[in-house]
Amino acid sequence: MSQGTSSTPNILGTASIGKLLVKYSLPAIVASLATSLYNIVDSIFIGRGVGAMAISGLAITFPLMNLVIGFCTLIAVGGATISSIFLGQKNLDRATDVVNNVMLLCVIHAVVFGGLTLLFLDPILYFFGATADTIPYAREFMRVILYGTPVSYVFIGLNNLMRATGYPEKAMISALLSVGVNVILAPIFIFVFDWGIAGAALATIGGQLSAFVWVLAHFMSKKSYVHFEARDKYLSAPLLKRIYSIGLSPFLMNCCACLVVVFLNKALLSSAGDMGNIAVGSYGIINRTTMFFVMIVFGVTQGMQPILGFNFGASKWDRVKQTLRKGIYIGTAITATGCLLTEIFPDAISSMFTTDENMIDIARKGFRVYFICYPVVGAQIVIQNYFQSIGKPKLSIFLSLTRQLIFLLPLLWILPEYYGVTGVWASMAGSDMMAFVLAAITLVITTKHFNKKFANQQYHG
Repeated sequence: MSQGTSSTPNILGTASIGKLLVKYSLPAIVASLATSLYNIVDSIFIGRGVGAMAISGLAITFPLMNLVIGFCTLIAVGGATISSIFLGQKNLDRATDVVNNVMLLCVIHAVVFGGLTLLFLDPILYFFGATADTIPYAREFMRVILYGTPVSYVFIGLNNLMRATGYPEKAMISALLSVGVNVILAPIFIFVFDWGIAGAALATIGGQLSAFVWVLAHFMSKKSYVHFEARDKYLSAPLLKRIYSIGLSPFLMNCCACLVVVFLNKALLSSAGDMGNIAVGSYGIINRTTMFFVMIVFGVTQGMQPILGFNFGASKWDRVKQTLRKGIYIGTAITATGCLLTEIFPDAISSMFTTDENMIDIARKGFRVYFICYPVVGAQIVIQNYFQSIGKPKLSIFLSLTRQLIFLLPLLWILPEYYGVTGVWASMAGSDMMAFVLAAITLVITTKHFNKKFANQQYHG
């Protein structure tokens, strides 16, 4: 088994944190940026090629897409975190077991979740806020996505492990490959073949299929530091428990996001009256823009994850704190940039997606209100993912639930009653600010605890 310095993750415990963040986060940021740009470009193709109502239909699929991603990240993030910790403990055999189990679990989850959702697709979409005008588009898009979940799940699961086991550049290439193929196919399928919104979904699966082949080839190669091996330790209970316990945080986060979007859609449909479908479409534009910057922050946290996991597993606490501090600065800068751009250019952003003046007008007001508190979102995401990366999923889950349920849902119940659609945007902004304050307090308390813990280890060691 090759153990050269170019492929071994041991540099995570010795190289400078700044260089490691560049090495691991920059490829992840590029990949996340490419994915975000694809989502935006895909929505532009749908809005321009199919129509404004198709944008609203696509927005209806957001909660279901969150669930689709959630059942995948349950395995992918848990497996990536545990493999990093095992490698920090120099336990290569256990890291290999993680890869084997993640592959099998991805297939199982895809078949079970995708199959069940297809059986009840229409009732689910109506529950998420679909109307007679929007459900044809939502149904057409989601059918293709759900049939492709086995490919999507294996690609996402193994790509996370590729990054966590010392190959951030290859993980970036796989994401770029997926996006590149996607962007090429989407306009062909939508405009040339006239396949409508289903063409956009087929392009998505086509891109992921190309990346699926890439990541599978990596883990089948004996040259990879961690790769598939014929072992009997599939679905071992202790390992599954650790994967699911750590992956539970992003899973619940996606489930909460699903539930929140349902309430957001229904609040918009109720508050906007006859313009309800258009308001939902406006939220789709705002959501795509929001996720553009959030995905870049996720790229930072993905790059931080192996650094944090390895050094926490190796009891190098100072390196953990240094990584976290730099991550918070970077995350805040990213979302502050998002705030600035959306406050200055709201109409220009909306006009990329649609020519519908009513949709542009509602989106403009949403940008101006929601993005007021957006700078703190980057810091909150970094802190939440920090707890997940060091194997403390309960704290990560707690911070996720407070932002999306405990803070946002009561505000959605109160503010739209008095301020209409503006109250919906204000609810989102208010919950972000309260979640940040809570995350900061939690971080201060836990840091004091770990300072004492690791100081005692050094004293007795």
